[in-house]
Amino acid sequence: MAHQVHIVGGGLAGSEAAWQLAEAGVKVRLSEMRGGGEMTPAHQTDALAELVCSNSFRSDDAEHNAVGLLHAEMRSLGSVILAAADSHRVPAGSALAVDRDGFAAAVTQRVAGHPNVELVRERVDTLPASGSTIIATGPLTALKLAESIGAATGADALAFFDAIAPIVYRDSIGMEVAWLASRWDKGEAAYINCPMTKEQYLAFHQALLDGEKTAFKDWEKDTPYFEGCMPVEVMAERGVDTLRYGPMKPVGLDDPRTGRWPYAVVQLRQDNSLGTLFNMVGFQTKLKHSEQVRVFRMIPGLEKAEFARLGGLHRNTFINSPQLLDSTLRLRRAPHIRFAGQITGCEGYVESAAIGLLAGRFAGAELRGEALAPPPPETALGALLGHITGGAEAATYQPMNVNFGLFPPVEGRSKKADRKRLYTERASKALAGWLAKPVPAAPDGGRSAEASAT
Repeated sequence: MAHQVHIVGGGLAGSEAAWQLAEAGVKVRLSEMRGGGEMTPAHQTDALAELVCSNSFRSDDAEHNAVGLLHAEMRSLGSVILAAADSHRVPAGSALAVDRDGFAAAVTQRVAGHPNVELVRERVDTLPASGSTIIATGPLTALKLAESIGAATGADALAFFDAIAPIVYRDSIGMEVAWLASRWDKGEAAYINCPMTKEQYLAFHQALLDGEKTAFKDWEKDTPYFEGCMPVEVMAERGVDTLRYGPMKPVGLDDPRTGRWPYAVVQLRQDNSLGTLFNMVGFQTKLKHSEQVRVFRMIPGLEKAEFARLGGLHRNTFINSPQLLDSTLRLRRAPHIRFAGQITGCEGYVESAAIGLLAGRFAGAELRGEALAPPPPETALGALLGHITGGAEAATYQPMNVNFGLFPPVEGRSKKADRKRLYTERASKALAGWLAKPVPAAPDGGRSAEASAT
């Protein structure tokens, strides 16, 4: 079918952008190289919106947490990513975690099955010279397309490493040592906790330091890590107690055998709806596979662990968005092209999908001859978009998750919990005002971008 918008990349951002446009009556060509004889270093399937790292969308608390607020805003705008996540969620306390296979299958079925979407399994090597285009190729953009982007932007792409955490078979975990609980017993007992004594922790810390790591290529040596996805052994190199104040923090976890907090703890979170797979929370790693098995079996409760997937390392690419993109995600030098998702420098599944959602809505409005204003900066969507498209310092731009530090400050002084609620209450009102603005009907009998949210 003839398309009105070409989307390159079938990850979370590309899938969400395609859905938003298709629901608004716009014909979309969605190009995805996986399934067409191509694969990335991190993906394992050809499903749209495959999750390659954690299976968690993080907090679902829309009253006190910025990412939970982003969930709520995306739901109100008809997000296919949030709809699929809600349909395939697995126990994770107050977080939104999903069965990764069920989630990806649901997104693929809905997006690829939409009558306004043509899914084409193809690799795109150059930026289209004309026509409305959304580039949502993510952090694993193929080399030739990355070179084309570099040529179009006049600047080298920035890059960082992203590490993947291992997944363990549930029935191989020693529950005579480990126990199920959530921190401070909040919500469901959704995490398996493996406790460590001081002696066990120090031996494990030393093993992380001594373990053989993946070697860097010359062109990779100066590439920085994203702080929110730091390999566990890199954290260990920062100091003996760094892990105990990070992913191995024992605070709020009473070991039922002792009634006390352990010296350190390793948490595992359910990774599929059957409850047969658990991933090691915060344990992204660049240890070689044989070393991962040896070192991670030092953890109490994981002495006989069997791994469904070992950790890995891949190079992520993103552009200097504050310098290159306008407020509606268009490339200033070639405004027929928009960028969306992690390639813009946002970090996280939900953030990536959120920017895809906005890119789709902006492109749809442009086709209708409208000028859709960005969401207010008081909203999670608006705060994230504003950071990417100018709020951040271009000279020091790095990937960022949504957080209340990106929002305009609330007036007055208040307690921390109250202040968070003030942010979310203000955001809800601001989003309602943005959605209430009248928008003409979309072409081809489709619903308008604004009406599709109601």
